[in-house]
Amino acid sequence: MKILYSYNKTGFEAAYWEREIRAASNTEITFIPFNHGKFLNPAMYLRAQQLDNLYYQGHPGLAAMYDALKALMAKERTDVLLVDNCHPYHPEFLLKLDTYKVIRTTDGPATAYDRDFAYIHAYDHVLYHSPAYSRDLTMPEKLSYCGAKRHDFWPLMVFDQFCRPQESEEQVMACPRDIDIIFVGALYLDKMPFLAAIRRAFGRRFQVHGLASTKKNVYFNLKYRTPMWVTPIRFEDYVPLYRRAKLGVNAHLRGKFTVGSYRLFDLPANGVAQLSDGGEYLGHFYDVGREVESYDDADDLITKLDRLLTYPAEREMLARAGYRRAMAEHRAGTRLHQLRDILSPALN
Repeated sequence: MKILYSYNKTGFEAAYWEREIRAASNTEITFIPFNHGKFLNPAMYLRAQQLDNLYYQGHPGLAAMYDALKALMAKERTDVLLVDNCHPYHPEFLLKLDTYKVIRTTDGPATAYDRDFAYIHAYDHVLYHSPAYSRDLTMPEKLSYCGAKRHDFWPLMVFDQFCRPQESEEQVMACPRDIDIIFVGALYLDKMPFLAAIRRAFGRRFQVHGLASTKKNVYFNLKYRTPMWVTPIRFEDYVPLYRRAKLGVNAHLRGKFTVGSYRLFDLPANGVAQLSDGGEYLGHFYDVGREVESYDDADDLITKLDRLLTYPAEREMLARAGYRRAMAEHRAGTRLHQLRDILSPALN
């Protein structure tokens, strides 16, 4: 089986995505990386309507992308086109491609109508990264309602670039951990009250890093009267920072309905004891209570963080169990190899 894996990444991310996708190839499955982000700024087609406008206009960057994709597919004689994040292929272009077409959802309900549902009819198969969707429907139920021909659960993963797979469990756990609690992510407005509550409870013992403008930092400090300045970090800095942390907080924009981020796998793969929202859906990724700790709200999280800081042996047990699960089942190579069993029945 030959899979052309189309994705959008730049710089540091582009390098390890291409390297690790290609390296996952074996005698039964071959991966051909295709970085569609090289041809056109994804900000130009984040929404389906924007892509439709570009296609109608015959945008030269879009045309060059489509020509390069068709040439590579013909050269490699691929069986599958798998499209991941910021989907750039117009349904009318896909209609002319004689291959098995697979779309992967990665952002959940917050952007599903802009980036996913508009394209489902043009693909033979949908891979969803989380079974959660809304109070009324699960993601597989929603996809069936939208008319998806086939759909399967295929979670996100931890790339080897974001952990140290060459080290033993003991080496990872022996890292000096001088950061009590860490959160790495964007300073979204919806997350500010939650982050402020944790900061007030733990002060400087709780560190936050990620995407945040000066304007958002100033707003946060004035609005919540909680001194904290979120500093941006490079992708290269994630692993050294995680390896210093005892506890890691995972929070999603819509709570349990958007559980399944890359952070869900990056934290335990670096020996960090993870506390995550996700409700009943969290159990699709880890054994809750043994490999990950769940929380319902900020007050519940603060209580559990305090307990795990007080009892280091309990914290280490959680970190070790999460680490073992992440490294055994959630690494990129393992996840990519799962595609053979997922796609083979459909191709046959």
